[in-house]
Amino acid sequence: MRVPFRHPARLLLVTLLMAGCQSTGATAPVVSGSATNGAAVATIPAPAAAAQQSVSFAEWLAALRAEALSQGIRPQTFDRAFQRVKLSDRVVELDSAQPEFTRQVWQYLDSAVNEKRVQDGRQKLQEHAALLSRITRRTGVPGEILVAFWGVESDFGKSTGNFSVIDALTTLAFEGRRAAYFRSELLAALRILDSGDIAPERMSGSWAGAMGQTQFMPTVFLRNAVDEDGDGHRDIWGSMPDVLASTAKFVLANGWRPGEPWGQEVRLPDGFPYDQAELGVTKPMSEWRRLGVRPLDGSELDGDAPASVLVLAGHRGPAFLVRDNFRAIMRYNPSTSYSLAVALLADRMTGKPGVRGSWPRDEQALSRDERIDLQQRLAALGMEPGAADGIVGANTRNAVRRFQASIGEIPDGFATKGLLERLRQRS
Repeated sequence: MRVPFRHPARLLLVTLLMAGCQSTGATAPVVSGSATNGAAVATIPAPAAAAQQSVSFAEWLAALRAEALSQGIRPQTFDRAFQRVKLSDRVVELDSAQPEFTRQVWQYLDSAVNEKRVQDGRQKLQEHAALLSRITRRTGVPGEILVAFWGVESDFGKSTGNFSVIDALTTLAFEGRRAAYFRSELLAALRILDSGDIAPERMSGSWAGAMGQTQFMPTVFLRNAVDEDGDGHRDIWGSMPDVLASTAKFVLANGWRPGEPWGQEVRLPDGFPYDQAELGVTKPMSEWRRLGVRPLDGSELDGDAPASVLVLAGHRGPAFLVRDNFRAIMRYNPSTSYSLAVALLADRMTGKPGVRGSWPRDEQALSRDERIDLQQRLAALGMEPGAADGIVGANTRNAVRRFQASIGEIPDGFATKGLLERLRQRS
């Protein structure tokens, strides 16, 4: 589907070709390719962003062409990429949708680290054993970690996205919420096409422009894609040597420490200070030993590397002690649930057990409206949860802990429907 605009495709192409030999006073913003997925560069919602456009799509595209050519992209590359460009209603819809996040972490892990994916991953480890061994010797990133990224990102290549990357990024750069960020990604995609790595018709991906079997954004591709098979193309869509070597380079660049584990499941003592169970709280292993944190087998924690305690479901759920390599996984996707899924899938593929502690599966997830209600009521009681935005971050968890302590509960920071009901009774 496309967003309707006034200029037929033929007139649009003529306009672009003419733009190549005209001088215009309009200058498109030049955006650094260093922006990240987590960086919001616009705060207005997508429909309002579209309304802010002071130029037609054809004029905007002509300015983009001038900017691309000024960066060294060949005219024929640009014209071929945009010959049949479409603005997508579906991309706008997905970009402007408010995520609901109604799954609990264990529901996500049940899906991301299901038994079939574990078995498929073990098969992929065997199938690509020689290739993975070569990449691991060179980079220090274990093969099971690479295969786990592959499995979580695209189910081993089964779900890479069927959107045209050029169409998706053009739509988002023209009328999305983060137009400047996606403009930089669009220009990066054009540089990929200009290098001859992939043809425009094969450059498919997610609605947000993530590409290939391990879902690289174009700027990530430019920094990390590798021509491992030596055919002259960096092909993260169809060449497994290129996919796995490129992923290893990216993971290593994100701070992977060869030879070190991501972390482990642990047991916390009675009376553990749950305000210390935050990813932002890092202590040497000796300090966690002093606080009574132990591996599940009751032995002592090894070494003295810095680590954090992660508790995603309160005192009734499992606890994890995570290290630098867990953070390296998170730099691929800044979600603790995602990072845990990759780590646990890698463990399961190599025969290690999954999560051994029990999850509080009777707890239902709060809806976004309920999370906002929770934050507003905590604020009314002076618990300082931060903005009432429906996102349960460290400030909200600390506010929950303060409220729990005030009513004599274990202050684990886990926001539940029962907790919200008790809040409603007191405010």
